[in-house]
Amino acid sequence: MKKATIKDVAQLANVSISTVSNALNGVNVVKPGTRDKILAAAAQLNYSPNLMGKQLRSGQTNQIGVFTDSVAGPYFYTLVEAISHAVAAKDYGMTVTLANNHEALMNALLGNTCDGAIIFDHRIQATDLDQLMTQGVPTIMLDRPIAGPQLSSIIFDSFKESYQATRYLIKLGHRRLAFLAGYDNNRDSHERLAGFKQALTDAGLAADSAVILRGLFEEGASFNAVKRYLHETDGAYVSAFLAGNDLSAIGAIKALNAEGYEVPHDFSVVGFDDIEIASYFQPTLTTVRNPIVRQGRLAVDELVAMLAGEQAGREQVLTGQFMVRESAGMP
Repeated sequence: MKKATIKDVAQLANVSISTVSNALNGVNVVKPGTRDKILAAAAQLNYSPNLMGKQLRSGQTNQIGVFTDSVAGPYFYTLVEAISHAVAAKDYGMTVTLANNHEALMNALLGNTCDGAIIFDHRIQATDLDQLMTQGVPTIMLDRPIAGPQLSSIIFDSFKESYQATRYLIKLGHRRLAFLAGYDNNRDSHERLAGFKQALTDAGLAADSAVILRGLFEEGASFNAVKRYLHETDGAYVSAFLAGNDLSAIGAIKALNAEGYEVPHDFSVVGFDDIEIASYFQPTLTTVRNPIVRQGRLAVDELVAMLAGEQAGREQVLTGQFMVRESAGMP
C-alpha cells in the first residue's frame, strides 16, 4: 500500500499543502475548523509526517542524547530509567549511545542526533567539550565537575562520602582496612580512594600501607580479588573492606563466606550506592545511599532549561546518606 503524502492530505481536506504543513506543525495561522478537518484527513490516511525533513528545516530533533561508556550494573539501570521518565515528562524523546571508540562517540555527539547531551564517558576530553560548546550542544556531565555557558555537571561527593564511611569503620575499631577500587579511569573510584586514604591519615593510620584491591565495580572481579588476597596473605589480614560500590561489597562478602568467614563477625564490609538488593542481601549491606534517581531527573531538568535559554551552566554536587545495616557491625 502506498504511503500517504502531505499532498494526499491536502487533497482530501481540500486545502493547500502549506495549510496542511502549518496545521500539523502547530503554526497559529490556521482556523480551528480547518485544523480539525486536516487532522481528520491525516488520521483517515494514516499519514506520518517526514520527521527528518522537519528536523532539517527546524534544526531541532526533540531528542535528548545519553552518551556513556557502559550500561552495565544497577547504577546505570537506575540512572537511565530515571532519565527516560524525566525526558518523557518534558515531551522529549531519548536516545542512548554506547559508542565503541572515541571517534564514533564524537561523530554521534556532533552529528545533530540530539538537541542536548547527558554524558558519562571517560573518553570525553577538554578539547571535545570545547567542540561541543562551539557547535552549540548543551551538555550535562555526570562523571566530572565542570561548568560553562552551556555546560553543567551533576556529580556525587564521593570523597566526602568515602571519608565518612572509612571513619565509621575506624570508629568500630578497625586499624587495617582494604579498599576495593573500581575502574582506573573512573572519577568516583579515584575520589573514594582519596577519601579512604585521607580518613586513615587523619586517624593516624598509615594510608600508604593500606591494601588496595581491583574490584572493578563488579561482583565477580571483587569475589576473585578478595579470594586471591586471602590466599596470598600470610594471615595478617585486614579486618574491614570498603568497596567501591555495592556489587563489589557483595562479591567481597561472598568470597569471605566461601573461605569460611562470617560478616560482620570476622570482617566488616561497606559499599556504595544502596542498590535495591542492598537491603535484602544477607547480611544486609551497610552502604552509602547515593541519590541516583535524583541525579537523572536533575540532569534532564538542567538540560531542558539550558535548551530553553533559562539556565546557564553550573556545577551541582549531590550528597549521599550513610545507611547503617548489618554488614559492618555496630559501634
